[in-house]
Amino acid sequence: MVNQERMLSEFPELVRITSPSLEEREIAEVLKNKLISLGLNVVEDNAGQSIGGNCGNLIATFPSTLPQAPVLMLAAHMDNVEPCRGVNPIVIDGIVRSSGNTVLGGDDKAGLVSILEALRQVKEQNIPHGEIQVVFSIAEEGGSGAKHIDRTLLHANLGYVFDSSGSPGKIIDKAPGENSLTFDVYGRSAHAGIAPQDGLNAITMAAKALSRIPDGRINEITTANIGTFHGGLATNIVPETVVIKGEVRSLSLTELEEISNQIKSVFERVINDHGGKSQVTVKRVYDPYELTTDMPVISIAQAAIRKLGWEPVLKASGGGSDANYYNPYGIPCAVLGIGTQKIHTPEEYIKVDDLYKSAELAIELIQHAGGQENA
Repeated sequence: MVNQERMLSEFPELVRITSPSLEEREIAEVLKNKLISLGLNVVEDNAGQSIGGNCGNLIATFPSTLPQAPVLMLAAHMDNVEPCRGVNPIVIDGIVRSSGNTVLGGDDKAGLVSILEALRQVKEQNIPHGEIQVVFSIAEEGGSGAKHIDRTLLHANLGYVFDSSGSPGKIIDKAPGENSLTFDVYGRSAHAGIAPQDGLNAITMAAKALSRIPDGRINEITTANIGTFHGGLATNIVPETVVIKGEVRSLSLTELEEISNQIKSVFERVINDHGGKSQVTVKRVYDPYELTTDMPVISIAQAAIRKLGWEPVLKASGGGSDANYYNPYGIPCAVLGIGTQKIHTPEEYIKVDDLYKSAELAIELIQHAGGQENA
């Protein structure tokens, strides 16, 4: 049902456009023109100004031909992780990958292309549909454009984010919340060769404290990680300060708070016991969400996938996405597998068949959401 030739032309077109987080202006202009040509009303919000980007989120509306149908949101993000400059896509044996040392950018340009093709098919085939809100976000990979989206522009009843690795048919029905942790450690500087006894080494204190806190996989639903460590000026100076950054993720909001507070308490106590001072700052990045099978957002997705002859697979994710923001905004929203593999690496690839399948699924979701699955 999809135009495979068109998709296989548009996907390389988009991945060649350089669009790291906070630098999405060029691809946003291309997407605006494509959406407008399809008859959508496109608005760009001011999220970029809030997070230091050169572009805002795009929110586009496709008018309804079925006024009683729920408003459906189809979403993807415009940015890529680095290295994403100078992408040269190649197609060999039905697989698209980068020919160089860059990511392919299928995360998430495969999502963009799938949604665009679905909209074209709806228009070309005169498929009856409810109102469709298309959201193309900025800075999903870093900066959280969806966190700063103009929520007054959103009014969907349910939605799907085309942004998960794994084959089409995969549905992310739950994902963790995340807390960021910043550890500031204060010791006392001294000359390391002349009077080390006068100093208080912030690095060694921090190391002792880190050895006492939970790390890695805590249990089936909770993880913790220390990601960066910065401290010291020179080998002949007892380091006075250290700044460490980490995170905690959990599918349980209660456990997210408990583990974060445990880490904070233990860390600060160990530093204090060694004569230093510390401050651990815990900030919520996003909340967890869980969708149940009796919710339309899941039942519609399952029915659409089965209509295509596939078997739906419900899975929990260990990572966050724009859905972690859309769900708390009151839009039940699931993340869907789009076929990308080995994302965030130069080995990233996607099968062209999965690219086509994602667009087919988007079309089927539009029909099922509008109650036209048998049309």
